[in-house]
Amino acid sequence: MTAMDELYDARLRRYVTAMRNEKPDMVPIRPFVAEFTAKYAGYTNQEVTHDFNLAFAAARKCAADFDWDAVVGNMVYVWTGLTQAQGTKYYAIPGIDLSPDNGFQYLEPSEDNAFMKEDEYDELIDDPTAFLYNKWLPRVSTEICAMDEKTSYRNNLALVKGAMAMWNYFMAFGGQGAALRAESGTPSAIAGIFKAPFDIIADKLRGYIGLTMDMMTQPEKVLQACEALVPHLYHAALTTADPNGQLPIGYWMHRGCKPFISEGTFESHYWPTVKPITEELWKNGHQTLYYAEGNWTDHLQCFRELPDQSIVYQVDRADIFVTHREIGDKFCLSGGIPNVMLSYGKPEEVRAYCKKVIEEVAQDGGYIMDASAIMQDDTSVENLKAMTEATREYGVYSSGVVEMAADDDLKIAPEPGTEFGSDYGLINPAKTKTAPGQCFSWAEKVKEISEIKGDADIAERIWSEIDGLANLYIWQCLLSF
Repeated sequence: MTAMDELYDARLRRYVTAMRNEKPDMVPIRPFVAEFTAKYAGYTNQEVTHDFNLAFAAARKCAADFDWDAVVGNMVYVWTGLTQAQGTKYYAIPGIDLSPDNGFQYLEPSEDNAFMKEDEYDELIDDPTAFLYNKWLPRVSTEICAMDEKTSYRNNLALVKGAMAMWNYFMAFGGQGAALRAESGTPSAIAGIFKAPFDIIADKLRGYIGLTMDMMTQPEKVLQACEALVPHLYHAALTTADPNGQLPIGYWMHRGCKPFISEGTFESHYWPTVKPITEELWKNGHQTLYYAEGNWTDHLQCFRELPDQSIVYQVDRADIFVTHREIGDKFCLSGGIPNVMLSYGKPEEVRAYCKKVIEEVAQDGGYIMDASAIMQDDTSVENLKAMTEATREYGVYSSGVVEMAADDDLKIAPEPGTEFGSDYGLINPAKTKTAPGQCFSWAEKVKEISEIKGDADIAERIWSEIDGLANLYIWQCLLSF
């Protein structure tokens, strides 16, 4: 085993032990650094947003130069080369629509131009995958034709280029993970993606204003739509998760907290369609990282309903000390170092605040050092160094307090198949016309074939595998881009 392998294993054990809400040898550092990496590596935001190889290189440089325990292979995750190829309307691209020094921007449409209309809930509920292909994708693209329009050369190009670009991008993450390990002994921080059904409707379908209106006029339809999305979003999370069961699935929480929603909406719509997915992922061997963007303090008692260790909870605008008192006994916490301080404060302020967090939140383990939210290019290099150095100075636990996860025992969640209660996880999930993971099933395709003269099983297997890639494409367009 090389020195880099040993460093990698020590960091991974440290990270996993903390995520189990246990005490490793020292507080792990896992910064969510996005456009910060561009500034540090000498690139513009356009370069790391539009050329993912440069984004990968910037992440590797940061990992090599800082003493961090885990990083995301590319936190500038929306690759605008892909979004431009398929004509995605809702992103402003640095260097094209914006200054090259700006980060990419999400352009939410007006209520009148929402990508899903108020009278289309039944179509979404009946077959979410077909709705995304038939209605949503043409509306979010400048290139792709609507179903009742004549197709075009640019339509065909956009579909092929978009799919090929996505495959190229996703396949590159394996090499990035290997390079991080070989060059700096740094593990990847997360794997997979999950978003709440309610957030998906607010972000990408009806828009925030449209959804708030629908909650007044047709809340039952909204709930049915959330329920219809559940099995598909679970499938997307499960199939993109870490196959080794070590890294958590990233859950990016947007508009489900106060004051974005009315009193009671969290309990009636948001939580009932998030909790069972989280439980089902845990039941199948995967932890979820709750990136609680905003302030979710009013909902912490609901999160306590989840099994111990099933989530890592990232603290953004909430009070890290209050959050620790409310749920720190059940779950590992991360974050809580104010982004404003890291951008505009002084290094001694950062050091003092990190020391306070370590002493009051991390004293019994179960804490991962990070900023409150994803760090962009306003984060000070000196302040991030101060956060790193302070954690290494103050975050060392007494030797031998708790044995860290062993090399051969680095999974976090229970082994799949562990017995759970009858009211746990996805209980009778909503059925939609097309099953999760499918677009055009073999059962439908085989009706067009008069006779299969060879091995029907291999024909079905290959058809289903390729069909599943088409399913992955449209759901990742929705979730990741």
